[in-house]
Amino acid sequence: MQYNDFIGAVQNRAQLDSREAALGISRATLTTLSERVQPGEAENLAAQLPEELGRFLEEVDEVERFDFDEFVSRVDDQSDVGDDDPAAAAFHAQVVIDVVAEAVTAGALDDIRDQLPSDEGYNDLFELVDQEEGPA
Repeated sequence: MQYNDFIGAVQNRAQLDSREAALGISRATLTTLSERVQPGEAENLAAQLPEELGRFLEEVDEVERFDFDEFVSRVDDQSDVGDDDPAAAAFHAQVVIDVVAEAVTAGALDDIRDQLPSDEGYNDLFELVDQEEGPA
């Protein structure tokens, strides 16, 4: 998937007013994801994304453990869209992950998902992806 297609899809699905806002939530989501998963897995995912977006996954070297609520809080803090609105930040992060799922191989996304504990609410991050896959 090309950069313009990715940002356009995020903007459309998140119903954002501008491509800049779509880039902002993409950056916030990918950067926060890179803070939570092992650098090697983040780099593998980055390699399958447009370079302009993949770099957000490669900027962090220190991995931290935090739950989904903290993930959403960090996305909200880093983006300029829906400030102080955790529900909007969670939805925006879900949209970005949904577009990522279309841009990368299933194995790359599964590797990321395996890094995130389901008991800390991270299944919510993949809610849109799971809806599209439907029942197995």
